[in-house]
Amino acid sequence: MRPPEIFDRAARRLRRDRIAASYAGHDFLRAAMIEGLVDRLGSVKREFRDILDLGSFGGGLQFPGARITRLDAGRRFAAMSGGVQADEDRLPFADGSFDLIVSAGVLDTVNDLPGALTLARRALRPDGLFLAAFAGAGSLSTLRAALREAEGDRPAPRIHPQIDVRAAGDLLVRAGFALPVADVEILDVRYGSLGRLLDDLRGMGAGNLLAERRAMRRDVLARAAAAFAAKADADGRTTERFAILYLTAWAPSPDQPMPARRGSATASLAAAIGKKN
Repeated sequence: MRPPEIFDRAARRLRRDRIAASYAGHDFLRAAMIEGLVDRLGSVKREFRDILDLGSFGGGLQFPGARITRLDAGRRFAAMSGGVQADEDRLPFADGSFDLIVSAGVLDTVNDLPGALTLARRALRPDGLFLAAFAGAGSLSTLRAALREAEGDRPAPRIHPQIDVRAAGDLLVRAGFALPVADVEILDVRYGSLGRLLDDLRGMGAGNLLAERRAMRRDVLARAAAAFAAKADADGRTTERFAILYLTAWAPSPDQPMPARRGSATASLAAAIGKKN
């Protein structure tokens, strides 16, 4: 039995195509995710040769000397990164193709996330590493409150479902991963208006992609903007929160090593892995 389609797949692909040319002006959240992934990779004393960048956008993660396969749901992003166009829950790769899969900023809008994680685990070789980051529970709390105030007792579906740390860990276990770890880091961003926040969300491909979404009336938007502005500090800026959820897990292996303690690495991968403009 197929799970329900929460997100509109066609709209997701189309909007990714639309933002491809201007994405670099709105990529701060993914840049923060990549920094966090690099930090976590820094504690892993392993050399990875076959790597999948799952949800590549235009290409950002760099691994000198490795073979990198990139995949994106958007045709233009896939072309920009020299990758493959496909949805993350419909991977076209054979089992055991990679020893590292990295994903930044896409898994929160995948229809079948349990299926996507299972496919990622199968695409890894034994003792292969899976690292992912995406917006989790607690994100966009100010926007959510403003919309609730603007729409009253019958709010339309506008904010995507969000996964918390405990549920993320459970999903990794369900997908068959070993040594699963889920943790969260908070990024607070201050905005001069609701319009600027919505512009960033659209520009990073994080606008409303729900299958049953409805257009927002102008009066609702005006009330939401006023509610958002009412939460501003003395300098006229309102804080919005992004809770970045990180997943770390390994494909099972009979001789599974325990991961090194974070911060114990003698060499940082930060210099070897950078964000490409």
